[in-house]
Amino acid sequence: MAIEHRYSCQVAPEDDTVRLDKFLALRIPTYSRVQLRNAIVIGEVTVDGRTAKPSYKLKSGQFVVCELTSPSVTVPQAENIPLDILYEDEELIAINKPSQMVVHPAKGHWNGTLVSALCHHFKQLSTVGGAERPGIIHRLDRDTTGVIVVAKNDQSHKAIAKQFEHRTTKKEYHCLTLGIPDRDRDLIDEPIGPHPYVRERMAVRRDHPKARNAQSFYQILERFRHVALLQVRPKTGRTHQIRVHLHHLGYPVLADKLYGGRNPITHQFLTTGRDSNEKDSEPILMRQALHAAKLTITHPMSGSPITFEAPYPKDLADTISILRA
Repeated sequence: MAIEHRYSCQVAPEDDTVRLDKFLALRIPTYSRVQLRNAIVIGEVTVDGRTAKPSYKLKSGQFVVCELTSPSVTVPQAENIPLDILYEDEELIAINKPSQMVVHPAKGHWNGTLVSALCHHFKQLSTVGGAERPGIIHRLDRDTTGVIVVAKNDQSHKAIAKQFEHRTTKKEYHCLTLGIPDRDRDLIDEPIGPHPYVRERMAVRRDHPKARNAQSFYQILERFRHVALLQVRPKTGRTHQIRVHLHHLGYPVLADKLYGGRNPITHQFLTTGRDSNEKDSEPILMRQALHAAKLTITHPMSGSPITFEAPYPKDLADTISILRA
């Protein structure tokens, strides 16, 4: 197979102890991290003439050589998709992400992504995440709405990404739960790992080797007849963390199909707790009632804290209004 990309470099002192896969991902943005890991595994990457594992920690002065045979990733196509911009300056952008929008291209979702919209609206975005994820520092699930921060340059990207890694950001989510937790507030401290038999789901797995510690602090903001409005502050950032933790507690996020939160939600159910057989009982909510309401980071240039807040989307606001009425 023909070689698509050649790359060679000596490891600088500042890259001492950096993982090989991470080192390459920062220098070859036209290839995804998965592609680069696969290339390392099949021997297309050498360190001082020898193959190595993706997790190999480099040493200053070593020579890394790549001869990649697989084609690079397809660059996302810009699409004129409207964006709700909460904040913008020379370093970053804060977006209020709508539901039904995937953050970056993936299998089955190549168009209509946040990345495609960003490529249309902004001339400059960071390249740290690779060519298929310009500007993307963190993610929200497809049907989770709210604040997401995007970097305009690599320096700001790295600075903000480090805050997420070191857990110095402050994240606040609001959600509706099916049922009302017994406690006004509590810390859910349960490890999360792969679900034992459903590939798309995660689960609390106390003894699984791939499980990672996860903590979510919640407090009840409002109680209704059979639904509660919660504020949740995750201390870690595991996949589906809030959804998994609340499901484990016995109070899944309302309308969360993946974790048993009853879907769809009708006006009749919100007002009485029961579904109607009448055809005119139209759905009010058809996706998980989870919203990233607030995010606080340290601005990468000024060094001062900055907070972004996103108003509720219409479906969630309408649902809460019906419950209050």
